[in-house]
Parts: sequence; C-alpha cells; structure tokens
Amino acid sequence: MRKQRGMTFIGLVLTVAAIIFVAVIGMKMAPAYIEFMSVKKAIKKIGNDPGFREMSRKEIYDSFNRTATIDNIRSVKSTELLISKSEISGNVVSVDYEVLIPLMGNVSVLLDFSASTDDAL
Repeated sequence: MRKQRGMTFIGLVLTVAAIIFVAVIGMKMAPAYIEFMSVKKAIKKIGNDPGFREMSRKEIYDSFNRTATIDNIRSVKSTELLISKSEISGNVVSVDYEVLIPLMGNVSVLLDFSASTDDAL
C-alpha cells in the first residue's frame, strides 16, 4: 500500500491565510513607499536645478511645494525639509520622516524614510 502525499485541508487553509496576511500588509504599505519615491524625486529635482547652490530657503520651499502639489505628497511639508550649507556642494536638502500604518486593532507598522540631495548626486 502506498502512503498518501500532499497537503491536508488544515495545511492548505493555513497557507492561504498566511499568503493573504502578507498580501494585505503589502497593500497597506505600498502607498507609503510610492509616496517616498515621489519625495525622493522632488528632492532630486531640487538638487539638479542649475541654480540650486545659490537658492534661498524660500525658493527651495516653493520648488518642493510645486512638485509636492503635482505628485500629491502629503506626508512631508516643505517646512520639514532640513536645509544646510556645505562647502563642497552648496545647499544640502534632506528630509527624515516616519509613516505609521495601522494594520488591525492596536497593531501598526512604523516606516522610517530618509532622503537627501547628497544621495541624488
């Protein structure tokens, strides 16, 4: 007599539940990563501007706000940009922010994001 092989019904249910759980988490986290790509693009655009080295804070904020409006960036405001001076590259614009995504009940995922014009060069 041959021994039967294969997955039991309970094993199948647990496997499907695990796949659904991972898919739901991925679908909830995807918008935050898509928005982060937009933030990086906005900062890279500022860094690639020919007059970036001499830009004032207001000009940097305005440039970011224009791009943020077009790309629907809501997690980062222009006032959260960190602008510093570098002797080598002039202005350096960076941003560090967190996104808290509720999963279910009191369980949440915290995503840490960081971008800078130094990364874009």
